[in-house]
Amino acid sequence: MEAHLAFRFSPADVPDAENGRGLRLQLGVCGSVAAYRALDLLRQWQDAGFSVGVTLTPSAQRFVTPLPFEALGATPVYTSLFEDPRASSPFAHLEPGQTCRAFVVAPASAATLERLVRGAADELLPCQALAFRGPLVVAPAMNPAMWEHPATRHNIDILRSRGVMIVPPGTGRTACGDLGQGRLADLRHIYLAGLRAALPQDLAGTRALVTLGPTREVWDGVRFWSNASTGTMGASLALALWLRGAEVHAVCGPGAVWLPSENAIEGVAPLYRHDVTSAKEMLEASMEVWSQMDMGIFTAAVADYSPESRGPAKFKKSEAPEGFSLRFTPNPDILRTLAAKRKNGSPQKVMGFAAESGNLATAVQGKLLSKRADMIVGNLLGDGFGTAENTVHVADRHGRTADWSRLPKPVLAWRLVSWLASL
Repeated sequence: MEAHLAFRFSPADVPDAENGRGLRLQLGVCGSVAAYRALDLLRQWQDAGFSVGVTLTPSAQRFVTPLPFEALGATPVYTSLFEDPRASSPFAHLEPGQTCRAFVVAPASAATLERLVRGAADELLPCQALAFRGPLVVAPAMNPAMWEHPATRHNIDILRSRGVMIVPPGTGRTACGDLGQGRLADLRHIYLAGLRAALPQDLAGTRALVTLGPTREVWDGVRFWSNASTGTMGASLALALWLRGAEVHAVCGPGAVWLPSENAIEGVAPLYRHDVTSAKEMLEASMEVWSQMDMGIFTAAVADYSPESRGPAKFKKSEAPEGFSLRFTPNPDILRTLAAKRKNGSPQKVMGFAAESGNLATAVQGKLLSKRADMIVGNLLGDGFGTAENTVHVADRHGRTADWSRLPKPVLAWRLVSWLASL
């Protein structure tokens, strides 16, 4: 499994953290073989800058004890509705609602889903959830027959209708050996669902296009012209937009990094992935959605030229024992083409990226004008191409500039989205 893009937040990233709700999540864990995987979720949210409290149901404690959660820094770790020695006050059932920005139940058992639907407060976890007025996320895990049962489907439908964010279980072999849908979802989906639930939705209702990764320009049946882009910067921007509530269309070149599937998390605006190969295909896919978008972020390392194709057969060495020359034809400029399609006064905002070998500030200013963009983000070759971090020079149409050095790409993405949204 590919690693997720690791976001890191500070209180400055969450300007509406009022009433004592800072960067804090509550994690509820139900009885399931998958209960031990909640420890990984705890660590991932902590790495993102959140403190995490944990509530274990009595059944969960048959699979995992409070000790590993406490050892990893979860505080408090609740285990009982009454006489819990870990509770700092007699109002443990109210504490998450007073201090946390989101409540995630993972894994969520069929019994707890039923309690949440009926409003049964006979255990601490559903009692806390009933008293919680913020976003609630549930990630069920159970035997496939239990998941498919009409009673479970009915409960999920009711929770969905109440605005609960659902992370459906994955499909595969479950602990009992059965095959089907029921195993706990990909942890990356649950991690992102928790972040989205906890972060301000300041871009709700916004639609955004992001291009990312390289393009491949085919020469013969086995060879192509391309570059080493991984699409990490573009994926970070797509996720930053989506985490803030936007509907995102990510047009991805070949080999681009992992993004959540559009059906991975129910109850939120989707993130659509459009996979393409060539520059022409990337332009066509972008053109199809561009008129509906509020902003476009063009990070893809698009090949400026394509070799004239030799056709589907493999070119053999025997055909040119003394070597050969290639003729290239120009590809369309996706950023310039789509930026030019904006009408005067159009509210669409455009951010472009530029990789340069020198004179970065001058090149960025030149492309800001020639591409008709609202922002250009430039980096020198080697500072951001195929790396986990990026060093950039940024300029916008109002004359503002900034230089940021060696920032993790998800952190940089969050800053850039904030900048573009403010224009």
